[in-house]
Amino acid sequence: MSDQRFILALDQGTTSSRAILFDTNLQILGIEQVEVSQSYPNDGWVEHDPVELLDGLIGVAQRLIKNQGLSGKDIASIAIANQRETALVWEKSTGRPVYPAIVWQSRQTTEICQALRDSDLNSAVRSRTGLTIDSYFSAPKWRFILDHVTNGQSRAENGELLLGTVDSWIIWSLTDGTKHVTDETNASRTMIWNIHSGEWDKKLMSVLNIPDIALPEVKTSGNDFGVTQKEIFGEEIPIKAVAGDQQASLFGHGCNSIGQVKSTYGTGCFVLAFAGDKAPDNIDGILTSVAARNSHETRNYVIEGSVFMAGAAVQWLRDGLKLINSVEVTDQISLNLEDSGGVVVVPAFTGLGSPYWDEGARGAIFGLTRATDGSHLIRATLESIAHQSADVIDAFDKANFSVNQLNVDGGVAANDWLMQQQANILNLPVLRSAVLENTARGVAALAALESNLIDRWPISAEEADHFLPKWTEDERLRSRDRWHRAVKSTQVYGSELLG
Repeated sequence: MSDQRFILALDQGTTSSRAILFDTNLQILGIEQVEVSQSYPNDGWVEHDPVELLDGLIGVAQRLIKNQGLSGKDIASIAIANQRETALVWEKSTGRPVYPAIVWQSRQTTEICQALRDSDLNSAVRSRTGLTIDSYFSAPKWRFILDHVTNGQSRAENGELLLGTVDSWIIWSLTDGTKHVTDETNASRTMIWNIHSGEWDKKLMSVLNIPDIALPEVKTSGNDFGVTQKEIFGEEIPIKAVAGDQQASLFGHGCNSIGQVKSTYGTGCFVLAFAGDKAPDNIDGILTSVAARNSHETRNYVIEGSVFMAGAAVQWLRDGLKLINSVEVTDQISLNLEDSGGVVVVPAFTGLGSPYWDEGARGAIFGLTRATDGSHLIRATLESIAHQSADVIDAFDKANFSVNQLNVDGGVAANDWLMQQQANILNLPVLRSAVLENTARGVAALAALESNLIDRWPISAEEADHFLPKWTEDERLRSRDRWHRAVKSTQVYGSELLG
């Protein structure tokens, strides 16, 4: 038994359920994880089993505590970070999910979103929520589920069904159904939460026919989210912080001044900039959301560009094309090549996110010759991740939101070749955090502040790996032009398929 108190961060991602233990200096003491199964029932659809998410998360948390020689009494608080936008519906009386979790990447709500656009609602959605109408977000997914389960709408209106994002589902389950809550960062990604008033938006709820009785209470990211039922960890442990993974990562980097930017390279790639306490003017192709904050702090905003395929594209090389046995080998394979042989991969497997917002686009490969081999496809896929991130930074720059360096984290950021390529393509320094688990560390820091275990964040400056640009401007512009021509062709092909 330890005399110290620890923070247990539960990170429910798209491809893994993870538990990370932190001390009060926010140093990592241990990590346990398990892979999350993906289901693709139709073209462009992505789903998860909600029970698998929950069981996996509890399992790795229990294993981590045991392997560290601790017990529930040693855990001061729990912090939850989660994949955002993924939508669930479950029964209030039993906690049983009535439909698979529809993952943020999924395109199965395309028709619902097109109907909203046809009703000329994009301006209202944009001005109230900071988002654009897209299948990416949670509310259309809730609408889809209620339409596809027996008596879904009437049961939701009667209070029999509850709607939530992944964090809400986890909290509901951990607290034995005593708390139906979410935080502002997750609420701000639903497409029906007003980022200015800080409330569920009645107009947009009415348009999508989402009953307010089924929605969770919204709290600041650092707050009181209830206590875990004793049977899980042997003690009732308070849940003191909840944040969507990308805002948690921004907080973990200590980005709290206007213009500070981070990019997390995970399943997707998400570029966020801290924007201060005034919601910025809309930037074409870029989203506005709220930043993570503690219960006593003023609301702040972020601007964000969302890339749907980063690590997921590398997984496709491994699991789909069988070109590699592990993602780690892509670094050396790319380094061994002089170039990608003219090949450009556009991994728009579930459409294109920022700044294009094209649901109809689909993946494409350009520039194939008889000399092309698998290594060229591998390198071109990594290049696509850097180019998509650069598209977001370019959109920031066009809106006079200046970026002078990029802070990075996430599992894919461990790839040295990709980080150097990112610096080359951006013509900016790339600083890789010494701690790649900034999502978990950010939400753990929120919990530590809320629990009075620390009095400030960041605690101290940390070393980072620096990647400086090496390309000439001519090399950079040629590469960017080739990428943009490939994206445009992909979009044209997708629009022709849709008719």
